[in-house]
Amino acid sequence: MARVYNFSAGPAALPEGVLSEAADEMLDYRGCGMSVLEMSHRSQDFQSIFDDTESTLRRVLGIPDTYRVLFLQGGATLEFAGIPMNLMRNGRAGYLVTGNFARKAWQEAEKYGQADVLATSEDTDFDRIPDLDGLSVPEGEDYVYICQNNTIYGTMFHDLPETGDVPLVSDVSSCFLSCPMDVSRYGLVYAGAQKNAGPAGVTVVIVRDDLLADGPALTCCPTYLDYRLESEKGSMLNTPNTFGIYLCGKVFRWVEEQGGLAAMGAVNAEKSGMLYDYLDASETFHGTARPGSRSIANVTFRTDSVATDAAFIAGAKERGLVGIKGHRLVGGMRASVYNAVPVEGVAALVSYMREFESGRSS
Repeated sequence: MARVYNFSAGPAALPEGVLSEAADEMLDYRGCGMSVLEMSHRSQDFQSIFDDTESTLRRVLGIPDTYRVLFLQGGATLEFAGIPMNLMRNGRAGYLVTGNFARKAWQEAEKYGQADVLATSEDTDFDRIPDLDGLSVPEGEDYVYICQNNTIYGTMFHDLPETGDVPLVSDVSSCFLSCPMDVSRYGLVYAGAQKNAGPAGVTVVIVRDDLLADGPALTCCPTYLDYRLESEKGSMLNTPNTFGIYLCGKVFRWVEEQGGLAAMGAVNAEKSGMLYDYLDASETFHGTARPGSRSIANVTFRTDSVATDAAFIAGAKERGLVGIKGHRLVGGMRASVYNAVPVEGVAALVSYMREFESGRSS
């Protein structure tokens, strides 16, 4: 069976070359006589894999030496608690609530201190990034939190909020490695790997040294969520997701070989632009995110009825275009055009949209 074009929001498409390399090494990793799945995380073979994975990511992102890179488990959701437990030293933080996962992070932070909503777009069903002009960060905030790309609603921060001396913390799960990113703008940035960076089960946390200096802000912080301790233990406080880290390393190297983040950004802008151009001209389909807030990773759209949406999704699957059903909270359709989704796949989706629309009008 031919491979499908996978537009799933995560777990998502992986580069075919990465999958092929992993398949070739499945039974015997480079002559060591075993699979990475069987390899001790304390072995020199795995330590070499880990070190190469981190150094490749540092090159691709241009991560300054003053930042630590952690490869953790628990997904982005666990960090909703880890961030306030480590950083909320004054007991107060600001949140920009721009979608479901930003809201969940804010609600989790409320358990550990005062979590102020500094801006939100909930009043318009999260169809935009709120206007940040004149954003005021109250005195005493320990950090300001954003979810940079809102997977469910198809919106994205194209400009970061100005937070002065207050560290900016960002969940970049859906836009990680998809376009250039200046790590020095953040105090902490993190991503679940299952969208652009690798398989589900690995979370990358990049945190500035000074935020680790005094250990967790809250004494109730579980040992596993202690970022300073995780850094001191080289992400191996316990057994890490060894195979997931190995695959992430291959994806990082693939991104580097494609030309790095500038090249990824150009291709992703081309792919999302193809879809937005069609949506803007279509009478059957319409985008759900406002133009100035549109994501380059997750293109959300719908028709005029649930039945028509369902017919379109079913027809897409028959044509090998899978994963375009919208999130259960909002319905409609969503095409996640992450790094590993080829331009040809997006062209095939647009071609089917045109065919579907033509059939309805004839």
